[in-house]
Amino acid sequence: MTIQVPSREAGFRDSERPATLTGMPELPEVETTRRGIAPHVTGRTIVALELYERRLRWPVPRSLALRLPGQRIVGTDRRAKYLLIMLERGTVIVHLGMSGSLRVLPGDAPRTRHDQYDVRLDSGQVLRFNDPRRFGSLHFTEGDPERHRLLRDLAPEPFDSRFDADYLWGIARGRRLAIKQLLMNSHLVVGVGNIYANEALFRAGVRPGRAAGRLSRLEARRLVAAIRAVLTEAIRAGGTTLRDYVGADGAPGYFRQKLFVYERAGTPCRRCGTPIRRSTQQGRSTYFCPACQR
Repeated sequence: MTIQVPSREAGFRDSERPATLTGMPELPEVETTRRGIAPHVTGRTIVALELYERRLRWPVPRSLALRLPGQRIVGTDRRAKYLLIMLERGTVIVHLGMSGSLRVLPGDAPRTRHDQYDVRLDSGQVLRFNDPRRFGSLHFTEGDPERHRLLRDLAPEPFDSRFDADYLWGIARGRRLAIKQLLMNSHLVVGVGNIYANEALFRAGVRPGRAAGRLSRLEARRLVAAIRAVLTEAIRAGGTTLRDYVGADGAPGYFRQKLFVYERAGTPCRRCGTPIRRSTQQGRSTYFCPACQR
């Protein structure tokens, strides 16, 4: 998938609306889910789509129950926090929302509360979506998924080679908004949600509330490296489970045990012992060490 790097004007100006605020699951949880379901779905044929609740973030079209059966799944991918299931003729786009999970289960597994739909496979298994808050979504496109309205304006991935220190420093120049808010703006970089923005800023030694325009080139380099390291470690740990998230096998994510600042307000910093502080930015909890971060 070709990723177009946006110009500075592609993001919101400081005086405009804040970055889109999204909750759990974040990029590592979506990537963990993708890796978990891939061996079970790739090469399988969809037998049925059983919709139990259409009223998700956007209503699920009833026509999907007719369009998906009979199609073979040729692969999986991820773009930002969207999971892509590629079919012979089209792509299914799944967003887990704030509380969703996508699990591979035996075909006769009893339904539980908040199960919203099943993708039944010719293997006898089902791909089951559970979402207590119903903020997740299910879409289908026969065209290039990159051109879908949910994906076409997304910025570079944190692991894309074009997301480097020069890019981050360039989009930060002249901006007065907080650096954490810049990192969470999906028009500038995708997939760096609240948990991982807090953690990356701690590792880079940058205080979350500092104006983005004050970021030096050296700090931009450290921050890019920290973002990639935090996301990589989180993926290896299966993501972070705080409340609802479980992976495709039903297991929680274990990165929570490695968090340095997130949800640790009042506890000693793991590096220097200074109590971690909590503040609020654009309605989101922010955590930092006043000694380690400047």
